[in-house]
Amino acid sequence: MRYLTAGETHGPQLTTIIEGFPSNVTLNFDELNFQLHRRQKGYGRGRRMQIEKDTAQIVGGVRHGKTTGAPIALVVVNNDWKHWTSVMGIEPVEDDSEGKRRVNRPRPGHADLNGGLKYNQKDLRNILERSSARETTMRVACGGVVRQLLAEFGIKVAGQVIRIGEVEAKREELAIDDLIRITEESPVRVVDKEAEAKMIAAIDAAKDDGDTLGGIVEVIIEGVPVGLGSHVQWDRKLDGRIAQAVLSIQAFKGVEFGIGFEAAERRGSLVHDEIRYTPEGGFHRATNRAGGFEGGMTTGEQIVVRGVMKPISTLYKPLQSVDIDTKEVFTAQVERSDTCAVPAAGVIMENVIAWEVAQAFMEKFGGDSLEEIRSNLASYLKQVENY
Repeated sequence: MRYLTAGETHGPQLTTIIEGFPSNVTLNFDELNFQLHRRQKGYGRGRRMQIEKDTAQIVGGVRHGKTTGAPIALVVVNNDWKHWTSVMGIEPVEDDSEGKRRVNRPRPGHADLNGGLKYNQKDLRNILERSSARETTMRVACGGVVRQLLAEFGIKVAGQVIRIGEVEAKREELAIDDLIRITEESPVRVVDKEAEAKMIAAIDAAKDDGDTLGGIVEVIIEGVPVGLGSHVQWDRKLDGRIAQAVLSIQAFKGVEFGIGFEAAERRGSLVHDEIRYTPEGGFHRATNRAGGFEGGMTTGEQIVVRGVMKPISTLYKPLQSVDIDTKEVFTAQVERSDTCAVPAAGVIMENVIAWEVAQAFMEKFGGDSLEEIRSNLASYLKQVENY
């Protein structure tokens, strides 16, 4: 499977096409749009989330509620487009047109200057419109589609916020269904209620200061069979592909699996997971410090991934920058933004990881129809059972 996205943050719509998705999968449209709704929630979001009520329209690849095997085309309309038609229209305008809202002061921490230099664009709006995190709307939509394929095989995806700023949430061992339920009720997607209150206070304080906050989010995927990914080539290692996907999310700067960087502090006996076997459960690990991966392949244990999101770069108390025309120092231009998007970023992370897992699942058990995949999986699981 693969997908491409297109569209700008203030353009008429966002678009994606998914290729290679099997036929005969029943798509729940409400569940798909629920994922988009989750992305817009979370304490600390800005005014844009009050304007846009993201709903995906399926315009290809689905008939009477089921996928046909043809490419799936999804569209999300930008409600704010009506205020930007003259600025973002495709028709030619005079270079000095005031309606263009030209951006000539790059914002620190954004793609503005690098993109302008790379693509030789003297209006940095051409860069920021595409590099905006609004692009992740379609990545979440793709995740909303493949999560339904994974669910056909009992694979569940959950996420939680571990840290916002200096506030860290206590870790609790919960069944994945409980984790999903509790975090969905939290405005900052945490289980720890004491930390929740402190995180909300920290976000309020940062907003009052014109500043922003980052944090750490964790994604857990349960029910994944052993052997997704491969050790035979570097680019087939599934943990590596997941890491790349996480780091491709705007503002993400780090990723770890299982105990992650903590492994550097421990001796090997406290890092690796002992292998056990029971007639009922087959091969399994006594612990899951590796986060569900060995040799770039799934072990059959939960996949546990954490990502680090930096504070959002757009500050209402902006840093200094340099005007690309005059080369003089100015205060950086301010575009509409959030104080903290960590809870929403966790939803994005869930869905980009779900995509990578689903893609590896299709590589291993792939067929053109849901029924063929079921047959391939059943044959493989029998092979594993008889090993």
